[in-house]
Amino acid sequence: MLVPVATWTSPMDRRRPSDMDEFLQIVAEPRPLRRMTRSPRIPLAPAQERMWHAAALGNSADWNVARAFRIRGAAVNISALSTAIEDVVRRHAPLRTCYPATANGPIQVVFDADVARVEVHVVDSFAGELEDRIAEFSADAFDLATDLPIRARVYRLGARDVVLALVVHHISLDGQSIGPLMRDLVTAYLARAARQAPVWTPLAVDYIDYTLWKHEYLGAYDDPGSRANAQLRYWANNLVGRPTPMELPYDHRAESSCGTKSSGPTPDAAGDLIQVHLDPALHRALHQRARKAGASMFMLLQTAFAIGVAAFASSPDVTVATAVSGRDDPLLADLVGNLADDVLMRIRLDRATDMTDLIDQVRRVALAAFANPDTSNPRLQRSLPQDPSHPLFQATLILQRADAAPPGAEPGGLSIAEIPTGVVRAKHDLEFGLTENYDHTGEPAGITGPFLYPMARFDRDTAVRFVEKFTATVELIASGYDGPIAPLISHTPRRRPRRTPRYRTTSH
Repeated sequence: MLVPVATWTSPMDRRRPSDMDEFLQIVAEPRPLRRMTRSPRIPLAPAQERMWHAAALGNSADWNVARAFRIRGAAVNISALSTAIEDVVRRHAPLRTCYPATANGPIQVVFDADVARVEVHVVDSFAGELEDRIAEFSADAFDLATDLPIRARVYRLGARDVVLALVVHHISLDGQSIGPLMRDLVTAYLARAARQAPVWTPLAVDYIDYTLWKHEYLGAYDDPGSRANAQLRYWANNLVGRPTPMELPYDHRAESSCGTKSSGPTPDAAGDLIQVHLDPALHRALHQRARKAGASMFMLLQTAFAIGVAAFASSPDVTVATAVSGRDDPLLADLVGNLADDVLMRIRLDRATDMTDLIDQVRRVALAAFANPDTSNPRLQRSLPQDPSHPLFQATLILQRADAAPPGAEPGGLSIAEIPTGVVRAKHDLEFGLTENYDHTGEPAGITGPFLYPMARFDRDTAVRFVEKFTATVELIASGYDGPIAPLISHTPRRRPRRTPRYRTTSH
């Protein structure tokens, strides 16, 4: 089916068409996500490209995702747990996929389930050394051309107390994969412990179906009428002329290959974090401001983030990033794989007359960014007139929502809780990973999460100053402030003294 367009033009219409005009020209209506006919060559999904290129540059380990789960209660059957991990790898193709380079670019090669084996070593340990041991286990890079992108290890603290560490390369897993991964693992473990095979609802589509469908949906970049071409044009036009890179107040600068100081990508992603907690009262006040402004909670926090970045960079024109889940279709909800990608937001604070105007600008910029989510960072970077050694963005804020789960029975008498891994990798200069929390009645229960920063760039005092700037601006927005923006960029706004602060920061 085709979208009809007008077949006549008046003299006033004989002009260079806008992006929207071009986008509304004849474009095939997308076919729904479905099982796809397999082709001999499976390309990467757009969301995978940035990780593959980073690995090709020698930064593969920076994209290792490490998670650890403490399992207590009933005696843990290690053999059943090992077999359950293999069951999950069999069910989810990205966990048994490698990504070799070819003459026509990187591809996905899925190992047969019968040969994709994950060795699960058992190590006797004690709680005090777990973080160091898991961090060491997580540090080794995957060779994406040949390796399975998953490793597992069990740290045995006792017969009824073990820790399962999973390390998966980000090219094969995103944050929203953890839920279905752990559900399937628990299902498989309980079945194997009972000497049965797990019984799952079959997946409606798999990751290869998603990849092929996504490429069908986007079309070719060299086709002027394709969605891929339209999205690339949007980003190229939107980002032209922006300051690159932003000059942040680095305490340390990386040495470039010519011996000069560089503000490009950080060679050492070892990071530290500061835990942030915005209390329920502040959370409720933000909700009230969001309703008044016709904006979302994310848009308010992104406004405060843009102000903080602009103040630190001494620039009223900042480009920040966030992540989109890529799981709009319900058929993707139970997939393990990497569907998430970054989108950029260029905020022009010098074009906002007051706070309400800036929030409205952020709202419009965010909606436009979310409407154009499929241009990979490497492709966009090649298309922009900028030094390729400079990153597309240096600051990112991600907001997720965690609804309170009703109390339930522990599966098979087991208590399963995620624990810290001690792994902190800061791939960007300034990075918030925040979560909205709600109680069982749906009332706001606060916003929490880490601020990450690379220790090769910033001292902790500088990082704390940025977090304080951000949280002070969040408080100002929640209070209803509607004054000018310029003073907020030039200095840190003062907070009214309180007996109990509405936010707090804690060290890692």
